[in-house]
Amino acid sequence: MKLKIGNIDVSNTTPTRIICEIGINHNGNIDKAIALADKAINSGAEILKHQTHIAHEEMSEEAKKIVPVNADESIFNLIHKCSLNEKNEIKLQKYIISKKKIFISTPFSFAAVDRLVRMKVPAFKVGSGECNNYPLLKYITKFKKPIIMSTGMNLLKNIRKSVNILKKAKVPFALLHCTNIYPTPRKLIKIDTITELKKNFPDVLIGYSDHHNTINACLSAISLGACLVEKHFVLSKKNKGPDVSSSMDPKDLEKLLEMSKIIHDFRGVKKEISKIEKKTSKFAFASVVTKQRIEKNELFSSKNITLKRPSGGEFGPQQLRMLLGKKAKVNIKKNIQIKSKMFK
Repeated sequence: MKLKIGNIDVSNTTPTRIICEIGINHNGNIDKAIALADKAINSGAEILKHQTHIAHEEMSEEAKKIVPVNADESIFNLIHKCSLNEKNEIKLQKYIISKKKIFISTPFSFAAVDRLVRMKVPAFKVGSGECNNYPLLKYITKFKKPIIMSTGMNLLKNIRKSVNILKKAKVPFALLHCTNIYPTPRKLIKIDTITELKKNFPDVLIGYSDHHNTINACLSAISLGACLVEKHFVLSKKNKGPDVSSSMDPKDLEKLLEMSKIIHDFRGVKKEISKIEKKTSKFAFASVVTKQRIEKNELFSSKNITLKRPSGGEFGPQQLRMLLGKKAKVNIKKNIQIKSKMFK
């Protein structure tokens, strides 16, 4: 299982890849968007994600009456105000590419997909709200680009339908666990859902999209084997914006990138004994030894043989029971390892 985002491999054996979500934290200002990208890149980001919004294409008039819990104006006005037009989005993309980094984005409409196709993005991000928008998802798969799909607000039965669409289209993809609350309280993170997704979709790459107010949940996700972690990015948590409360700042990003590599080194996919561990086992494991002096023709018993470190003797813990009742051929000194030539 693997996919490629630009020149970056994503798999269960590579370090967790961090997606730095610029989103709409630029509030529709291209200069702020570039400043966000620049600071993220200076902090180590390699994959930067935008949101491609075309308000009148993705929302009806009814959206002008709905106010999100993390805003004080309608979702339509908020998105319209915070979106970049095609010219400015291309400008942002070109800046990121000029820094030899990767630009991807989330389309929220068919028109947004078309824009990103024109921009030749290397991959699509599908948001939780579009996870069950099967016609849009099918349209995105037509372009045969890798897809990263968040699964917040969706039950397994809905996710399974989307997975079937992606598999039928034969496009590489990953699923991200997500809770769409901004910010997400600790008790609603439900990080073990990563394990549940792995169990239900064993042949699919699983990651995590975070909306907590710290990077702690991201670190937990990495330790559970998330191949991708996505988090919103902001220059300062003192800034104003709908996603600021669930964003990381430059110091958080640097820490997250550092810890993702450290946790990757901590992890292992198979229970085995390393070469260095084998050296330790030479003194850590036990051998069968005499507990006291044993006379010729005396029988081995729990009174005169026992287990002591180090290993290296002919008989270890597994053979102790087998030796009970054996008869000594010779006199055997106290506190030495038993050898086969010592008994009949």
